[in-house]
Order: sequence, then C-alpha cells, then structure tokens
Amino acid sequence: MAPRESKRTSRNAIGTGDAATITKIRPCPKPAVFRRAALPTTKRHRLMQHSRAITKKSASNLALAFILLPKPKRDAMSALYAFCREVDDVADDESVPAAQRRAQLADWRSDVRRACENQPPQFPVNRELQPVIQKYSLPYRLFDELIQGCEMDLSTNRYEDFETLEKYCYHVASVVGLLSIEVFGYKNPATRDYAIYLGKALQLTNILRDVKTDAERGRIYLPLDELRKFGVTPDEILQFKYSDRFQRLAGAVAARAKFFYQLAQRTLPAEDRKSMVAAELMSSVYWKLLQQLERKKFQVFDQPVQLSKPHKLLLVFLAWTRFATGSTVPSYGQS
Repeated sequence: MAPRESKRTSRNAIGTGDAATITKIRPCPKPAVFRRAALPTTKRHRLMQHSRAITKKSASNLALAFILLPKPKRDAMSALYAFCREVDDVADDESVPAAQRRAQLADWRSDVRRACENQPPQFPVNRELQPVIQKYSLPYRLFDELIQGCEMDLSTNRYEDFETLEKYCYHVASVVGLLSIEVFGYKNPATRDYAIYLGKALQLTNILRDVKTDAERGRIYLPLDELRKFGVTPDEILQFKYSDRFQRLAGAVAARAKFFYQLAQRTLPAEDRKSMVAAELMSSVYWKLLQQLERKKFQVFDQPVQLSKPHKLLLVFLAWTRFATGSTVPSYGQS
C-alpha cells in the first residue's frame, strides 16, 4: 500500500513535509478497536528511540499519515516504517558494490527472521520492531517478500511490461500495505486485496513522478513495451527529452494507476474504512499528485511535481473530518 520514497514503498514522499509542523496536529479520536493495541508506555518509549529518529528525519508522507493514528499504533507504524526505510537505503546506496548490498540485505533478512521467531535480533531497528511483530502477528513471509523487492533493484533497471512491473510494485509497495493493515486492524479479508491494489496504485504514481530521478540513475520503470507502443526510446528518457509521445506514454501508465485506485476504492469493505484512515489519507494525497501530474501533461523533466505543505495539511484535516463524521465516501479514484 505504501510505496518507497524515491520509487518504491516504504518512504512515501510526495515532496517533503515539515515534520515540526506535522507533529503539532492532533490525531483523531481513539476508537475502541485502536485502544486494544497499546503497549506499556514505559516499554514503548524505551523501544522506539531508533525508529522515531528515522521516521522524524524522513519527513515523509507515510509519517504524515501516522498522525491520524492513536499513539500505540503510531509507534508500531514507526517501527515498521524504520525497517522498510533501512532496507531501502541498503538497496539504494550505489556507493556500495551490488554484491555487498546483496549480502547486507541477506543479513537484514536473517535478522528480521530472528525477530519473527522470538530470537534476539542484532539490529537496533529490529529489536524495536520485534514487540510489534509479536503483538500484531506480522509474518516473516511478508518481510522476506519486501526484501525480495529491494533485491530486484540490484539486478533489474528495466521492466518489459505491466505484468513484470506490477510484480515489482507488489513487492515494494503492496507488501508494506499488507503489513500495515495488520497494525491498523481489519475485520474483512477483502481488506487484504485493498492493500494490494492500493500499493500498486501508489507505486505507479511514484514511478510517474520520479521518471527523471530514476533516469539519473540509469533506471526506467515505465514498461518497455509501452515505450515501443508510443514511439519513445529509452535514450529519450535518459536524456530527459519531453515530447507529445512521452505525454501519451505517461498517460497510459496513469490510466493503469487509476485502474488500481478504483479497484482499491471498490474493494475496501465499509466496516474497515475507519480503521484504514491512515491508508485513505495516503490515497487522497497520491491521487491529488496524480491529478497534478495530469494537469502538467506529465512534464516531469523540469521542476519536480509535488503537493505544497498547506495542501497536504488540508488533506489531513479532510481525512480526519471524514473519520470523525463517519463518512464512507472515498476521496480518490473518482473519474
């Protein structure tokens, strides 16, 4: 559900928020379904030192969405976010040889497995994550799938078609969503499908926003068969050449993203909409970003496309209002 910052899901940045401003906003009221998840206060504060520091430093939109959660779940999501951010940073550090990064990811895989199996983890972030894993029964399988997504970036910088790209989106975004909904709490199994669809929608939006950033690193996430269909060469993207052909290519990818937003909107069961308030906030932020990309005709090679801080804070307020009033009307996916 939650994409990684530059191109994958754990970071979720649409521009950068002001963390100092964000923390002043009051979270929404704490319904009973949230209160049950509380960890003991002293233990929670002791455990979350590293995770909070990573989350605060990132100033990302995922962290922004946390403010709509009650504090126990906010802390749990900070620990989960910190893990995602750490493995993402390992994969992205191109100053380190790929073989060494692969070995580091293997170490993270082994360590999070220890956390899942009630053995003492070595990494501080995983020590903070372990109580969250235990409390919410987070499965090792999902952490493994997330790391597989990081490993894909070590060996793949092109995707042939939407099918292979969406597999990547699943690993780096939908998996984060599947972990997150266990913390949020849900009743209907269909909410797992919602997390998968929403993760793909958010990640495709990220990919459109970050075409230039990725090209600077020699990466093209837009499907190659779509490039051929619209007559765009990889070199044009690597050289930041905007054209009507690129606009049509990006429009096709945006249409695919909209398809997944609409699937997510239709799939989320009404009884779980309140507990998904943080995910729904992220959906509204990324949906507005996609609309802004469309208004700019996908000219992503000049100035970065991002939402202003006041705009994002307005979306937080509107999401809180919908939650407080019990509204089930989604704020994204509308034609």
